[in-house]
Amino acid sequence: MTESPSSSIRPVAGIDIGTNSIHLLIAQVDTALRSFSVLLTEKSTTRLGERDPETGDLSPEAIERAFTTLRHCRELAASHGVQPGDVVTAATSAVREAPNGREFLQAIQEQLGLEVDLVSGPEEARLIYLGVLSGMAFGDQPHLILDIGGGSTELVLADGRDARALTSTRVGAVRLQREFVHEEPLPPQRVEFLRAFIQGCLEPAVLKVRQRIETGERPVLVATSGTAMAIAAMAAAEDPRPPLRLQGYRVSRERLDQLLGRLLGMTPAQRRAVPGLNERRAEIIVPGGLILQTAMAMLGAKEFVVCERALREGLIVDWMLRNDLIVDRFAFQSSIRQRTVLHQAQRYGVDLARAERVASYALSLYSQTQGLLHTDDGGGRQLLWAAAMLHSCGQHINTGAYHKHSWYLIHHGELLGYSDSEHLMVAAIARYHRRSLPKKRHEAWQLLEDRDQRRLVASMALMLRMAVALDRRPQPVVAGIQVRRDGNSGCSIRLEPMASDLDLSLERWSLAACAPAVEEAVGVRLRVLEPSA
Repeated sequence: MTESPSSSIRPVAGIDIGTNSIHLLIAQVDTALRSFSVLLTEKSTTRLGERDPETGDLSPEAIERAFTTLRHCRELAASHGVQPGDVVTAATSAVREAPNGREFLQAIQEQLGLEVDLVSGPEEARLIYLGVLSGMAFGDQPHLILDIGGGSTELVLADGRDARALTSTRVGAVRLQREFVHEEPLPPQRVEFLRAFIQGCLEPAVLKVRQRIETGERPVLVATSGTAMAIAAMAAAEDPRPPLRLQGYRVSRERLDQLLGRLLGMTPAQRRAVPGLNERRAEIIVPGGLILQTAMAMLGAKEFVVCERALREGLIVDWMLRNDLIVDRFAFQSSIRQRTVLHQAQRYGVDLARAERVASYALSLYSQTQGLLHTDDGGGRQLLWAAAMLHSCGQHINTGAYHKHSWYLIHHGELLGYSDSEHLMVAAIARYHRRSLPKKRHEAWQLLEDRDQRRLVASMALMLRMAVALDRRPQPVVAGIQVRRDGNSGCSIRLEPMASDLDLSLERWSLAACAPAVEEAVGVRLRVLEPSA
């Protein structure tokens, strides 16, 4: 039966909770064509970056503005037929850095029913890359993507296949305005101070991308988001033949220098009268422009190309990748989760053959014990695989209590493609694969957001505990695992040897040692059967 065009259309919403603004995008995803088109974009200035100067907390006024906007976004998405599960929401630097950031996200979930991913700096950069890649053809030429936000600046070196370098720096237009701009127009010495400060902040990121540019390559500089769009709008307004849209519009470094020179000599009231600048952008355009100008000078870029797509479009692309709806030029990115886990495993000297063996045992147990040892509907499978691949990375530090070291390394490592909550769950699954079961006082347990996440971690950790018990020797000896349900609260497991003359008594003994933990955690009695006759 052929799928009708209407049945292949699925509305999806992306919400970007930024330092200066909250952006909403509603897209129509065509599941048959594996593409998306933008239906609606909205932006509201919420100024979450204007945090309490004493504590660094998000202020009550900013939180109220954000809630009002998010309520509006939720209702707008629902009016376009977006199901609650298809609203993808991400929070960036302002929430990431605020002491009450997680409390804010928990309130959003409880009061508005929106689950928000708190993304790391590198993950924010990756999402921006996906958004830009969805709107520009890179061809064979590498591109530098510069996204100047309110609280951070992301710099990415990428080509059409993958991102070579993902960086995030804690310097942004709102942050600089709040901390360093106390009188305007800015005195010349303050301008020079800001340029030096910005250069110092950006230096590690610029060095990282420069090291990954191959000899003879001339990357194209792509600039996204508010500052670049505002500068481009000002330049376009003065063109003899202004473009119909800013996508692909080019601004030379000389043109930027001229525009910024004029802006530096203006008062805030004068800037608000400039065509192309709205009131809020006029307040922060000078520090944002200085970041853009300094970055271009450090990168040796003669011009930048505007891209209207950025993080919110990246959220839609990432949703499609997670749902296996994108191929072609995004195909390499679709395996980002697997590749980032393998990268971390190699970084910490994990024995990949043994890790893959443990992962295969864990996934076999997962498949055979659904409804008995766990009730997961599929979301925990990838988390279990990642934790299995990384569970022994703590041995890189010390073999004693290595499960705690594994938690630390995974928690503080980089797992691209995973949300912040998923990242914490992977770390916690690895943490609880041996020794004691989770306890309330454990930091790894406290960081999990709610009861559902804790339940998932506890059950996946049991699968991993049992899988590790089956891998006691350097060489593989277990060919397969057979699980049988014994009534309502019993579970029997029989192991199949790699060869008929192999004795698996060590593995059966090790697996049987997991029985008390299994019964304590899920109330199921575990029996390990002798080999069949």
